[in-house]
Amino acid sequence: MAQLRLEDYRRYGRQLILDGIGLPGQLKLQNASAVVVGAGGLGCPAIQYLAAAGVGTIGIIDHDVVELSNLQRQILHSQQTIGMHKAISAAQSVHRINPNINTIPITSAIESENALELLEPYDIILDCTDNAPTRYLLSDTAIALGKPLVSGAAQRFDGQLCTYNLGEDGPCYRCLFPRPPAPELTGSCEEVGILGAVTGVIGNLQALETVKIITGLHALLISQSFFADIFGTFNATVPKYQTAHPAGDLSSVWRRKQAWLYLQGIADNNPNSRISATGLKEVFDSGAAVRVIDVRPSTEFGICRLPNSINVPLAELMASPLGAGSDAGLSDIYVVCRLGNDSQLAVDALRDAGVQGVVKDLRGGLRAWSQDVDPNFPMY
Repeated sequence: MAQLRLEDYRRYGRQLILDGIGLPGQLKLQNASAVVVGAGGLGCPAIQYLAAAGVGTIGIIDHDVVELSNLQRQILHSQQTIGMHKAISAAQSVHRINPNINTIPITSAIESENALELLEPYDIILDCTDNAPTRYLLSDTAIALGKPLVSGAAQRFDGQLCTYNLGEDGPCYRCLFPRPPAPELTGSCEEVGILGAVTGVIGNLQALETVKIITGLHALLISQSFFADIFGTFNATVPKYQTAHPAGDLSSVWRRKQAWLYLQGIADNNPNSRISATGLKEVFDSGAAVRVIDVRPSTEFGICRLPNSINVPLAELMASPLGAGSDAGLSDIYVVCRLGNDSQLAVDALRDAGVQGVVKDLRGGLRAWSQDVDPNFPMY
């Protein structure tokens, strides 16, 4: 019977003595492979605990680079790795945790054209991404390859964990969510915020589910959903679905997915209704009477704001656009938000409600203002 390295008996001793793992379970971990798609808030804790548990080969797919704003939650990265590809930074951290793990960093973006090739070598796929198009792509690929998919999601104070394609007829992501949401109805952590510890909880649970599947400890329920928030938790088991997956003809799925990969964020649908940061600065400098509406949540408005701007959170403006846009003495309205997405929705609502005159939003939001006009303007 194959054995562990002598040092590994000490390294993994605390889990070797657990009923259900023992030496056979540890050897299964050593011989297993998992690929983590996304080395961010979810991926970092998942990768960390997979490596610590002794999963022999870990693929890390992420084309992004480390930024300062990542360090609040992406625990494998550091001040010293800012500017480095996340996949490489995470692989370096794994080597410090457990030098015997074989890490395969991949700095290419996963797309419909390369998904099968990138994911096929691994036993289990972990979805640690933060956008709907990639979730559908990973689920469809897992079905095509016949591999389990451990999927996590987290935003604000909430997290979700699901295991897909587990067992002979486990459901896929499309079983639960047949149609992708409209891009403007989804938001990334950058747009809506995230408490770092929430991603830690969900990422750790993804690692736990993966270890359970590898060692045979998983109950093999069709799929499990775990929802968590800072006020409590809720657990639910997803009922058994039909064996015919909604993915259907996978060749057509790849084509649909290729189109969806480009639908991230809100399109710049009406350039004439937008103004650049430098253009808005010129308006301010001219002394013209304007109304600046900031549609960020009140919490964000309290962090920083443009001079003389008023706060009307997007939900309030959408509910009563005329109330936000009515001011007999000011005909020019400029709408701002953090990244320039919500402000477009606000401008459309104001125009649809019949608000007249100049109604424009700040292209690129307050981030563009910080980059192009005032480098001392705080950006978060």
